[in-house]
Parts: sequence; structure tokens; C-alpha cells
Amino acid sequence: MATPLDLDQLQTFAVIADCGSFTEAAKRVFKTQSAVSMQIKRLEERLGTSLLVRDGRRVTVTHAGETLYHRARRMLQINADIVDIFSKEDLSGTIHIGIPDDYAVRVLPLLLSSFQRSHPKIQIDVRCQPSEELLVGVKSGKYDMIIFTQGTSHKFGELLRSEPMHWMVGKKSEAHLQRPLPIACGNKDCCWRLSAEDALTDANIDFRIAYTSSNATAITSAVNAGLAVGVLCESSITKDMRILGPEDGMPPLPDADIAMLRASNAYGGIYNALAEHIKESLETVMESAA
Repeated sequence: MATPLDLDQLQTFAVIADCGSFTEAAKRVFKTQSAVSMQIKRLEERLGTSLLVRDGRRVTVTHAGETLYHRARRMLQINADIVDIFSKEDLSGTIHIGIPDDYAVRVLPLLLSSFQRSHPKIQIDVRCQPSEELLVGVKSGKYDMIIFTQGTSHKFGELLRSEPMHWMVGKKSEAHLQRPLPIACGNKDCCWRLSAEDALTDANIDFRIAYTSSNATAITSAVNAGLAVGVLCESSITKDMRILGPEDGMPPLPDADIAMLRASNAYGGIYNALAEHIKESLETVMESAA
């Protein structure tokens, strides 16, 4: 029978893979850098393969390391779940969470207020940023967990919800009749913007980016003012907008996938409590916010 892997080594490995640094990982797992290096050496010897590659100050995972990473995270989650079942600890502490402002105005207050009522000793520190910046932030240690919109990075995170994406204009706006079609959207790396550009290109519709912002409220204001056509998920639509469809000459858009991603050291205890609350409450909160 094979000897079980060391969970402490797996966590250290996963944290290094998250942040790309032995030094930063040592801080997160509360070990010296030499102890972290020794753990990785023993793990690589145990598995008989190289897991990490040092390139100057940057550390990346090998193909074998990538294979291990996702499985290690699942093992860490299962371990945390077992510990929580038998734990009698009174949950308290601070969680740093990031979320796009697409969901911050209507969804987040309802979600977090219900959590705070059931867990008054857990403090939530919330920051709003675009999904692309949130993914960077969780890797750099800025966040314990993030809610973000999946684009090309489907290998990251746990899918929470899929919802339709729509072309939107203000109720009295005729911006969709203009050519080139004026579009209000996020920055160039925004997955919603990329989806919109692909859809318009495939449909041979001439367009221009008329209004750019990483702030959903700014996009919404531009759309309602009649400056441009917006690309928004269902939960971001306001009563001042109307949906454009094929009858308006607009091509279909892919669904928006809302996902959650945790740092590899953010399992168990207060982190599990918030993660489970988000998963269990999101659909109900979305309906209440509609």
C-alpha cells in the first residue's frame, strides 16, 4: 500500500504555485524559506519528478506540477471539510474578498448582510476590481478568495452560476442603429468585451469602442444616456434599459460564467463558512436583487 502524501507539503506546493515565489509562500504558510524548500524537495523525491522550475525570482510549475496542483487543492479542501465537521471552534477572524463591481451594487450587500447575521464574529474586507485584476490579486496574496467572471481561464475557480449576456441600450436610445456601432465595454482584457468583439466581427457588423471603463456603473450610465450599446450580464441590467436581440440585428452572445477562486491557504474554518454561504445563497440573492 502506498504511503499517503504529506498534506503540509501539498499545501506549501500549492501556495508556491499560486504566488510564484518561495519567499512569499513561506510568509503565507508561516515557515522559513529553507523549510519550504526542504518540503518541496521531499515532495519531488516522493513523487519522483520535478514540480517547480525557478526562473530568476519567478517560480513556475512543470507539466507534472500542473497535474498535481488541481488534485492537491481538492485534497486540501477535503481535509478542511473533515476538520470542520469535528471542530467546535467558534468562528472568528477576517476574510479578504474581491468581487467585480458588476455584482457589488445589487448582489453583494444582500449576500454579505445575511452572512454577517449568521457569523457576527467574522469580518469581511471587500474590494471591487475587474475580474482580470482579481485573478492577479488572489495570486499575489491580496485576497483570500474572489468571485469573478470566467473568460478564457476556465481552469481556474469553481463555477457558481451561468447567466445570459445581453446587448443593452437605454429605453429611449437608438444607439444600435448607428454605424459604426458604438459599444460601451470594459478594458481590452475584459472577457465580455472580447466576446462582444468576436460576435460583431463574425456577424460582419462594423463597430467602434465608444466608451471604455472597468467600472460597471460607468458603463451602465453611458448606456442609459444613449451614448452606446452595452454588453451586460443579466444580473447587471437595470429597469432603465432594454434588451436587444436578433430582431434588432444583434448577434447572440455566450453566457457569463460566475466563479469563485480561493487561495490555496484559504480552506477550512471561516473560509469554508463564507464559501458555503456564497454557494448556497447566490441563486436566492440573485432572484431577490432582480
